[in-house]
Amino acid sequence: MTDYFHLSADKNTLNGISSLGLAHLGDAVYELMVRSWLCLHGKATAKGLHKATVGYVSAPAQAGMAEAVKPLFTPEEEDVFRRGRNASPHSIPPHASREDYAAATALEALFGWLWLRGEQDRLNELFETMMEARHGT
Repeated sequence: MTDYFHLSADKNTLNGISSLGLAHLGDAVYELMVRSWLCLHGKATAKGLHKATVGYVSAPAQAGMAEAVKPLFTPEEEDVFRRGRNASPHSIPPHASREDYAAATALEALFGWLWLRGEQDRLNELFETMMEARHGT
């Protein structure tokens, strides 16, 4: 049985997944991390939880947070991020600029790629850096 919480996909498998496929998965990984962070930091009120989550997972928010971690990327992570940024989505939400949406897609692709590689420690490191940058802690 495959353990979908502890993966370690090989390079050939990862190379066979499109950047948009990685971003699709990375979107869920990132949102789960945001929701966990909000719950653990006392932000889990019934009224405000969804609104707070959207404040972190929108394309403009993700684009801003990506800037905080880009200097930390390894060359391989830079490549995944670049490929995600250059992916061609079918549409862009009206609340996001093309540039923000591309950066958000790139960040999500990186998170999906790291998840499939089983690099939870690296995901946590990048996520913590983003949250510290956003909250000044």
